[in-house]
Amino acid sequence: MAEKTMKAGWRRVSFGDVVRLSKGRSKDPLGDGLERFVGLEHLEPGDLRIRAWGDVADGTTFTNRFEPGQVLFGKRRAYQRKVAVADFAGVCSGDIYVLESKDSQVLLPELLPFICQTDAFFDHAVGTSAGSLSPRTNWTSLADFEFSLPPIDEQLRVVAAMAVFDECFESCRALKAHGSALLQSLLDRMWGAFPRQKIGTLVDDGLIAPPQDGNHGEKHPKSSDYVSEGVPFVMASDLKGGEVDFASCNKISEGLARTLRIGFARSGDILLSHKGTVGEVARLGELATDFVMLTPQVTYYRVIDHSRLCPDWLYFSFQTPGFRRLLDQYGRQSTRAYVGITTQRELSIPVADALDQSRMLSELVSAEKAVSAAALRARSVDEMRQSFLAEALA
Repeated sequence: MAEKTMKAGWRRVSFGDVVRLSKGRSKDPLGDGLERFVGLEHLEPGDLRIRAWGDVADGTTFTNRFEPGQVLFGKRRAYQRKVAVADFAGVCSGDIYVLESKDSQVLLPELLPFICQTDAFFDHAVGTSAGSLSPRTNWTSLADFEFSLPPIDEQLRVVAAMAVFDECFESCRALKAHGSALLQSLLDRMWGAFPRQKIGTLVDDGLIAPPQDGNHGEKHPKSSDYVSEGVPFVMASDLKGGEVDFASCNKISEGLARTLRIGFARSGDILLSHKGTVGEVARLGELATDFVMLTPQVTYYRVIDHSRLCPDWLYFSFQTPGFRRLLDQYGRQSTRAYVGITTQRELSIPVADALDQSRMLSELVSAEKAVSAAALRARSVDEMRQSFLAEALA
């Protein structure tokens, strides 16, 4: 394949030609006046801001020093795409490289983090990583990464455009945070404002069907039974953001599914994870199949009397702080987080009459939609940002 003609003023460079690996150290961070340390766990994938850190006063073994403006790149498990720009001085983990531009007249320091966020850079970092359980890339390999470097005036244009994208992204993030705070406040009120009843009582009173999971015993489908198209086989990890992630969900054939005894969840059911990952909740909307099959990690809840109980009431009740405390309390009574079907009947949720349900749900649904809309807009901005970055540095 013929190579693209280089744009006027651009040049092909190696990462190590224009970027330096900082060797700054601090053997006594507290004595050096450094208050914060950063580990890999403090860096968020795809987020250039450092939003979490540890306090040096609480103790740390980290000695790699960084300064404001330097770029932190997670060299361990590079596929996690952890890159951030420091806005304070501190020390960081040995699994984080501290990078800086060698010459600001050749590579703007402000452009460096965006180069480190390109797909080409991450592909190179991942491709040169060694180790099976915890792969790491090394500086020598990173220094060999080649890319096209635009002239300074073009670098300034890219940096200015990325600043606009980041400002928009931060606005969406702030909107989502405010919506989430409102939603949590409503859930707090829901738990405290209404009398509570045990799930077992709701079953006995005919409001809901007996909750059921997918305990399949010796007939439990194996990974060799998974097919590309079929009935979703829902695990706890598939419950994300109030929905089932059908795109990544494993599937089994309908023929196999119909040989199983229990665990048939249908449109309108509310799902609750109760094993391993406890407390994830999802609604089942319109399905492409007659049913979905549950694993032993997930329980379905099915409302029978819709005149007295709305499915959405269950959905939000399972997210109230009091209900989550009960889940945590019962879940810790086994070696692995687990709240079985029988135990779930002992859990309590707030119950209200139909009118109060309608009023409360109107506020809850509105708040949830606002959070979802803000998250969707943030993702769209991030996708546009990545598209612009790929094109601008191509």
